Amino acid sequence: MKLILTALALVSAIHATFAQTSDTTVTLAPTRANSNAGLTITGYVEAYYTHDFTSPKTSQERPGFLYNHKRNRELNLNIAFAKLAYSADRVRANLALQVGTYVQYNYAAEQDLVKNIFEANAGVKLSKNHDLWLDAGLFASHIGFESAISKDCWMLTRSILAENSPYYLSGVKLTYNTGNGKWTLLGMVTNGWQRVKKLDGYSGPSFSNQVQYRPSSNLTLNWSSFVGSDRPDSLQQGRFFNNFYAIINPTGRFGVTLGFDVGADRKPVVRTGSDQRVDGGGNYVWYSPVVIARYKTSDRSSLNGRVEYYDDKNAVIIDIPGFETTGYSLGYDYAILPSALFRVEGKVYKSQKPIFESKNGLVRNNASLTTSLAVSF
Repeated sequence: MKLILTALALVSAIHATFAQTSDTTVTLAPTRANSNAGLTITGYVEAYYTHDFTSPKTSQERPGFLYNHKRNRELNLNIAFAKLAYSADRVRANLALQVGTYVQYNYAAEQDLVKNIFEANAGVKLSKNHDLWLDAGLFASHIGFESAISKDCWMLTRSILAENSPYYLSGVKLTYNTGNGKWTLLGMVTNGWQRVKKLDGYSGPSFSNQVQYRPSSNLTLNWSSFVGSDRPDSLQQGRFFNNFYAIINPTGRFGVTLGFDVGADRKPVVRTGSDQRVDGGGNYVWYSPVVIARYKTSDRSSLNGRVEYYDDKNAVIIDIPGFETTGYSLGYDYAILPSALFRVEGKVYKSQKPIFESKNGLVRNNASLTTSLAVSF
């Protein structure tokens, strides 16, 4: 912990160059390799307050399927990290250390040694003439259009889809970007479904890929997948997961993101009284569509909205049997400075079953309001 706090204090003391894109989204200093070797230090801090209007006054946590902005009715830190990046012509490396409630809840299953590591990886460029990289270590996940860094997302809070797919992956990956900048192809051998330490009892590798096509600055099309398992070998329960999304007019005044996740876990092998294995047959399927729209009201401000649905009736990902929930979110963003972003978002969940805590027991609806201030260095 002392190392984390020291790194954050160091970042705060350094006068970094602030970058602002054409749509006023604050970005950290780039870490991609260039012709000149360089070492950069950057950082990010996001404080928040969430008020859950449905939950009992004694409840200090948001629903169990959420990992960001988790604490209820208290001012807290979602995530803060300091990042050290090195880049040269044909080598690159990144190390980022993190703290916050996102870390507390999303890394709960990891070993203590790695819980405070946001990113730690190194890579080498395999070709002089082509953008082909081999990297190994711990990475922010390439699956999905939302990350743990709120300011890089169109909405303040994450969708159920993002909260329940990998935020990070560990392993080795090969990445190729075409010379015209239109295609990104990625293949990865990973330790598992959002795992640094491989799941006990699972011996096989897992695989992931990304195919991204950018025909113009106004359109991004993406397909990512995961093939492997998040269950012990004894269950013989493989997982196949797909993430699709399209981002339309991201730098214009009005933009739309369309996303869809669908995954399947094979039904587990069971044993009879005579110790004979019986294949469960078929698959447990979960899926989630989401639509996010953003309208820029000025150079510094925007209105954002999201409609989402998540279906996991067999409790494969979300440990609530019969989970079927629709979410509606409306938010407002204001860039106080190029490096400081204030956000507020209201959200309503509607479930097919009573799953949300209230002072009168479990209910089907939940309403909340979240505000945040994010600063990058």
